Amino acid sequence: MPPTYRIGQIVPSSNVTMETEVPALLRAREAVAPERFTFHSSRMRMTRVTPEQLRAMDGESDRCAAELADARVDVIGYACLVAVMATGPGYHREAEQRLHRRTVENGAPAPVVTSAGALVAGLRTLGARKVVLVTPYLRPLARTVVDYLAAEGVEVLDHAALEIADNLDVAAHDPARLPAIARGLAHAEADAVVLSACVQMPSLSAVEEAERQLGKPVVSAAICTTHQLLRALGLPAFAPGAGQLLSGAYC
Repeated sequence: MPPTYRIGQIVPSSNVTMETEVPALLRAREAVAPERFTFHSSRMRMTRVTPEQLRAMDGESDRCAAELADARVDVIGYACLVAVMATGPGYHREAEQRLHRRTVENGAPAPVVTSAGALVAGLRTLGARKVVLVTPYLRPLARTVVDYLAAEGVEVLDHAALEIADNLDVAAHDPARLPAIARGLAHAEADAVVLSACVQMPSLSAVEEAERQLGKPVVSAAICTTHQLLRALGLPAFAPGAGQLLSGAYC
């Protein structure tokens, strides 16, 4: 029997993308590798992507980690990039350690990956020091992402802020539009492109087309999170159809 791993996700209540894109990535991996995965979520209340709702939502993350520990998951992904980044530089490290402690206290230790920390780690894995990125956020929150990455040694040469406040509207954004948006950024000197710096804005179906058009690595928050979830499980970090980071070259 192949081993089965339980993937836990802490998601905003209005998020409908991470529970589709992460499973899609790992189901594609199941077609070429022996491991199997199940998926389990706990939700934090949030409907609009504003600093106030993000702060309140993050306060519920400890409860979610404890709930997922009840399910004895093998790893937890905290799936809200901007909530972590808006709290302050480097906060992903504190969040990952604190939420891991909640699982330990509940008798079911599990590593914790934040999508914010995963994006940083994914870009470092690619050796990307200069990037361009697309976000759905209002301009001040988009600037928060730019500044957070700068504090981690990643320069954002250009970015798009699509200014979508309602989180369900973010999920409804057509991923087929993203390659053209990225192509319109000043990407010539970029080492990589972040096609969706948001776990709610879908992009998986457009990543490989964007790589073809732009001629450089293209990642998303969901792809980077999946890469780090697999690494946290001690598994080779690859999945077909997800661009260079999950190609098998960076296991």
